[in-house]
Amino acid sequence: MVPDTKDWTWTVEKACPDCGFDPLRVQGTDIASLVTAYTKPWTDVLARPDVATRPAPTTWSPLEYACHVRDVCDLFAARVRLMLDEDGARFANWDQDVTAVESRYAEQSPSAVASEIPVAAERLSSAYAGLSGSEWDRRGLRSNGSEFTVLTLGRYGLHDLRHHLWDVGVTP
Repeated sequence: MVPDTKDWTWTVEKACPDCGFDPLRVQGTDIASLVTAYTKPWTDVLARPDVATRPAPTTWSPLEYACHVRDVCDLFAARVRLMLDEDGARFANWDQDVTAVESRYAEQSPSAVASEIPVAAERLSSAYAGLSGSEWDRRGLRSNGSEFTVLTLGRYGLHDLRHHLWDVGVTP
C-alpha cells in the first residue's frame, strides 16, 4: 500500500466533496450521537462475505477500514481526554499506515472487530458527552503542528468516520 500523505485538516473548515460531510453543520452537542451513527453500520459491513478483499491493490479492504475506524475512535477519545486535562496538549505522532501493518489489520477477525467498534465508539462518544462552555475551546497540537480545539477535533474525527463508510459504499 502507498501511504496516505494527504493533509485532511481542511475537513474541519469545509465540506468533503466525496462523502458530503460538512463540519460547519455539526454542533459540539451533536458529536457524541454522530459517533454512534457513523460507527453502527460497521456491524453489517463486517458481515459481508468479501469483507477482507481489497477492491484494488492500493485500497484497503472493508476489514482494514473497520480496524482503522476502531483505532481512530480510541485515539481520538484519548486525545480529547488529554486536551481536557492539559490545554495546549501535544499529541504523539500516529501513523495510520504503520499501525495497519503492525496490527495486521488484514488478518484480524471480522467478528472480533465488529464487537470492538461499538466499545471504542462508546469511549469516543463518552469523551464528548456532556461537554460545555470553555471545554470546547481547549486546544491541542498534532505532531505536525496542526492545531485543534476539542470541537474541531470532534469534527475532524467525525469526517474520518463518515468518509470511511463512504469508502465501503455505505451512506449513513
